[in-house]
Amino acid sequence: MKTEDKAERWEAEFRKGCLELAILATLLDGRLYGLEILRKLEGNPRMAIGEGTVYPILARLKSEGLLESQWVEAEAGHPRKYYRLTRSGRTRIREMAAFWDEFSGSLDSLLARLQP
Repeated sequence: MKTEDKAERWEAEFRKGCLELAILATLLDGRLYGLEILRKLEGNPRMAIGEGTVYPILARLKSEGLLESQWVEAEAGHPRKYYRLTRSGRTRIREMAAFWDEFSGSLDSLLARLQP
């Protein structure tokens, strides 16, 4: 395997590990449908993901009781499935954010030597 391929795989795996936190974070302010979640994530190029990635995560989070969903008729076009955090989902995002703060702070300390 080429070095470039390994680097790309590492980046993909790292991003994949953070997507649950990112998706939950997009829903902090209220309900969104899938395409809105994708667009919010695309606001940062490093967070852009495809539909084939986000919908399975949404389904898993819903099955874990972290999200609830509701079909809503659109004024024009197809009905949309909206997602929102449950009480358990709000608890989980707070726990994940606290862990992220500690983890990233520790990692920042280790990487500080690399800064010019």
